[in-house]
Amino acid sequence: MNWYPPPLLSQAGRRFLVTGASAGVGFFTAARLAGAGAHVVLSARSPERLEAAAAAIRGARPGASVETLVIDQSSLESVRAGAAALTAGPLDGVVANAGMVHTPGARLESADGNELVLATNVLGHFALLARVLPLLTPGARVVLLGSLATRLSTFRVDDLQLTLGYDFWRAYAHSKIAMQVLGFELDRRLRAADAPVSSLVAHPGYSISGRTPRVPGVNEPDARTRFADSLQAAWSQGKHRGAEVTLHALTSPAAIGGQYWGPRWWMKGEPALHTPTRTSTDPDVGAHFWAFAENATGESFTVGA
Repeated sequence: MNWYPPPLLSQAGRRFLVTGASAGVGFFTAARLAGAGAHVVLSARSPERLEAAAAAIRGARPGASVETLVIDQSSLESVRAGAAALTAGPLDGVVANAGMVHTPGARLESADGNELVLATNVLGHFALLARVLPLLTPGARVVLLGSLATRLSTFRVDDLQLTLGYDFWRAYAHSKIAMQVLGFELDRRLRAADAPVSSLVAHPGYSISGRTPRVPGVNEPDARTRFADSLQAAWSQGKHRGAEVTLHALTSPAAIGGQYWGPRWWMKGEPALHTPTRTSTDPDVGAHFWAFAENATGESFTVGA
């Protein structure tokens, strides 16, 4: 299949979880891992879209070992059920990719009473990682998806639920800053506990559908989208290219815990080591957010105990 990118180094015998794997960067991340011989658990909230993604991977690589797991990251009940279903075997890595990009124009809350964008993009992953951390093998990596948007907004440490002011752009950027804060704080705690697991943060630059190969049932942009996105070619790339950064952080011997990887030219290009915002790596901000997340999710996330 012409959409299938070049192979990774062999991942045979390894098992990975990729959230938000029914489309976009998550799909191409899962596809590449499966093509390299890994067993990949694809999770997303839509069973129909998950099956379409799994079928596309199997169609391109008939020997691919994939399974689907329905998890709605905005629902703590769904996250806990999904985590329970993963206990059938160990995990060699988790890609926390799922997220809401097209955010609502007005502030909404999840079924658990948390601001919906934060709940979907971050708090669901916090609860999931709290439960699957014991399944991670020595040398396993957790990769959390950040964003260039973290450089374009402030972080309201005292208004994490955005009750004092909400707009759709701030909600997205705010959630991505929180995701990066979580990724770096998790690695600090793993290091402090001398745990044989690492946490990294990756961002895919400006990766858009119209510059992404067509995959039936997964990525099918119309001609108008293709044309509009082609006009941005100088500063954009396809989502299959954005996945290269995630895969590098997850599998490359050159990547280590606490690092921040993105495209070389920030918006596009091969994987390169980047410098995150100071807020993202601030230990005080990290500790504050961790305590907030434990309270918001009802999860006691103790690392190394």
